[in-house]
Amino acid sequence: MRLIDRYLLRQLVGPVLLATGALTAIALLSQSLSGLDLIVNQRQSALVFLKITLLYMPQLINMILPIAIFVAALVALNRLHTEQEIIVCFAGGMSRWRVISPAIRLSGTVALFALLMNLWVQPAAFRELRRELFQVRTDLASTLVREGEFTEPVPGLTVYAQTVDGKGDIHNLFIHQTKPDGSATTYMANTGRIAQRHGASLLILRDGSTQEFSPNGVLNYLTFNEYPFELGALNKTEELVHYKPSDRYLHELLFPDLEQDWERRNRLSLLAEAHARISSPLYNIAFMAMALSAIIGGGFSRLGYGRRIASIGAAAALVRIVGFVIQAACEQSAWLNLLQYAIPLAAAGLALRSVFRQRVSRFIDIRRRPRTAAVTA
Repeated sequence: MRLIDRYLLRQLVGPVLLATGALTAIALLSQSLSGLDLIVNQRQSALVFLKITLLYMPQLINMILPIAIFVAALVALNRLHTEQEIIVCFAGGMSRWRVISPAIRLSGTVALFALLMNLWVQPAAFRELRRELFQVRTDLASTLVREGEFTEPVPGLTVYAQTVDGKGDIHNLFIHQTKPDGSATTYMANTGRIAQRHGASLLILRDGSTQEFSPNGVLNYLTFNEYPFELGALNKTEELVHYKPSDRYLHELLFPDLEQDWERRNRLSLLAEAHARISSPLYNIAFMAMALSAIIGGGFSRLGYGRRIASIGAAAALVRIVGFVIQAACEQSAWLNLLQYAIPLAAAGLALRSVFRQRVSRFIDIRRRPRTAAVTA
């Protein structure tokens, strides 16, 4: 029996891994397409783009796993049932629970993996993602200069650049700075480049000139080969990285700091996210049970199980949509969090009930051969 258990488990593990990989690749592709503005508009490197895309993976995998389990289980179980291998197991004396136990164990293992991802991996990845996005948004190279546009990164400072090449060199640069004392300075340079020297951010201007009006109206004109324009004032920001509910660990969601105004106002949202983290892995078990119901929960048919699979698939989609709706509703009422657990558990219970309610056939269906007429002497 252990050999049969391992055989059934192998038949399920392969499709689950394949479906998870395929759906994850599709999700990453769609995510990467939506993040192309990091390269196009923010002028970030491909390494930053890749890092941000990969940091989305824990959440994507957790969303994909129930779908991958459902699709893979349908494929594997349909093949096993159509080729009468499951009927052979029943004919050999295996109970219905013994036949479906490899699938339930697999879904339970995946659910535990998803729970660990939800509680530790996803918050860590999203925190790093939030810090990376904050650095991109406050990056001087992307906020100071817009190719072919006049920008005002801070009050009193106007910057224009004709082009920015792939190496980061800024061409035909124009800077106009108005100081608090009423004086104004204009910088013009053929090229410029943002650099770090002694821990300070500088815009190195090359082959240009400065024109400065003093408060008395006197014009001072100066040409230079290289001039360091300090960006220290631009680099200072009072903004702090703010962690959203998806970025927080479980204890931070269940026990927020109520002395902070934002956490006090969003107490129910944090609580809903906490219960969603714990309850969402249950959909892996529920979808596996629904796949078992679609194949084993009905009688054997050589014509396939297309209609039954379609109805169960629609039911699985409805269950997950209702789960998302309930999670959103929990942000308004705390008691609805009980439904986040009740929905997947009820779906799994109803599906397993249909599996065990179906009468087990212990006879192999053999195709009937046409009768041949008896030959008489």
